[in-house]
Amino acid sequence: MSVLFAQGGIAPHRIAAMILRYWYLLRSSWPRLLELLYWPALQIITWGFLQSYIAQNSGFFARAGGSLIGAVILWDILFRGQLGFSISFLEEMWARNLGNLMMSPLKPIEFLIALMVMSLIRLAIGIIPMTLLALVFFGFNFYSIGLPLIAFFCNLIFTSWSIGVFVSGLVLRYGLGAESVVWTLMFGVMPLACVYYPVAVLPDWLQYAAWVLPPTYVFEGMRALLINQTFRADLMVEALAINALLFMTSFMIFIALLRSARRTGALLQGGE
Repeated sequence: MSVLFAQGGIAPHRIAAMILRYWYLLRSSWPRLLELLYWPALQIITWGFLQSYIAQNSGFFARAGGSLIGAVILWDILFRGQLGFSISFLEEMWARNLGNLMMSPLKPIEFLIALMVMSLIRLAIGIIPMTLLALVFFGFNFYSIGLPLIAFFCNLIFTSWSIGVFVSGLVLRYGLGAESVVWTLMFGVMPLACVYYPVAVLPDWLQYAAWVLPPTYVFEGMRALLINQTFRADLMVEALAINALLFMTSFMIFIALLRSARRTGALLQGGE
């Protein structure tokens, strides 16, 4: 093996140096370390709860109607709403332009509103074809939900913006080393939001945490509408109240992280 390395001009010490570099980078970045544990744990929790629900309710698919397809579409609204917000923000980070924006007359609230509008534009580009495919291939008319769809959409988009504002603040303060939070945090919400199964599937102690999240109310309301033909307005009002608190909190955190980034000089660095 040593002869092969010597003849090929491959230096083991250079390889070891690069491995050491990447190890130091991994060890110094808590988002990267968290991500290694995050996805396996998330997969087993999410699909484990779904498996438990299906095992306990053998007639689930017969009763569900379009609830699974509806859940997929609503989840995509939540996920892509946040992603559309965060991608527009990250584009400024990648271009090293955020410092210029923050030194301009542009106010933080104006910047965030622009990101919200872009979130809606990106969301429309992805969701409208998705709903048409659901209609053509599976006969599920998402728009037949009617007026309740407005309540579902508004609550989900408000939650996505709140999370988008929060994770953007983290990236603003800690640089692109925290970029993975943008892609992973929303998936951490999935098991507790009960996208594909009711809250009753969760352990009793975990149900309290689930009801803290606005999307939980939306997905429970969606199942009540599609399976039992009952619109739960009370769930939508409760979700809206939590969303208002969540959005105000995320905005205050963003402003605090922005001020911290200005003090530490992180605003002009934007690297790892």
